[in-house]
Amino acid sequence: MNKLILKGVAMLMLAFACSDSAFAGGDEAFPHKKVTKNAKFFAKDAKWKNNFGALPDKSVDLQEFYEQYQMDPEQFEKAFEWLATHNLYTIEAGKYKIEGTDLTVSVEDSENKPLSERRSESHYKHIDFQYVVKGTEGFRLLNHVTSQPNCKYDAKKDVIHYDFESSDLKVIESKPFRFMLFMPNDWHIAKVMTDKEDQNIRVIVIKLKYHEVSNSEN
Repeated sequence: MNKLILKGVAMLMLAFACSDSAFAGGDEAFPHKKVTKNAKFFAKDAKWKNNFGALPDKSVDLQEFYEQYQMDPEQFEKAFEWLATHNLYTIEAGKYKIEGTDLTVSVEDSENKPLSERRSESHYKHIDFQYVVKGTEGFRLLNHVTSQPNCKYDAKKDVIHYDFESSDLKVIESKPFRFMLFMPNDWHIAKVMTDKEDQNIRVIVIKLKYHEVSNSEN
C-alpha cells in the first residue's frame, strides 16, 4: 500500500512539473497576462531604464515585467545600470559579474543557425533577459497547445526542453534598441536563422531571478 501511495505522489509531481503551471490567461497558445493600467503606465513611464537606451520588445509580457520589477527592483536597476555604463559594442566577449548582485552578464559573439540546430527551452526560477547589440537575432515562441515539455528538467541549470510542432511556432526577430524578457511562460528558441544576409550577432544575456506572483491585482 505504501508503495502505491509513493508511486501516486511521484506521478502527481511529474504531472505538475510537466504542466503549464505558469499559465496566466489570455491566448491559450501563447499565454500572457492581461496588462493592467499600472503596468501600462510603468512601461510607458520607463523610469526603470536607468539610462539604458532600449525598450521592451512587443513580445514581452508587460504585466509580468511590471510584477517582477515591483518584487525585486534592485536586480533590474543594477542590470540596466550595468548595460547603460558599458560600451556594449567594444567590450570583450565573456562573462561579467554585476557588482553588488549575484547577476552575471554574458557578452556573446555568435550566429543564427537553422531551427533544427537549436534547442527549445524555458526556466522555472529565472527570467531570460536578451538584448541584441549588433545584427538581427531570430527567436521562436512555442505554441503551448501543440508543444509538450519532455520532463527532463535540469534543476542545476534551471532549464527544461520541449517537443514541438515547427509549423506552430511564432516568429520573432530581435534588433538593437529592443530587449527581450522571456518569463517561465515563454517557451522559446534563440539564435534561429533569419532571412537576413548576415547571421552574425552580438548578444547580451542576463539571467534574472523570477519570483512567484500572487493572483492579486497589481
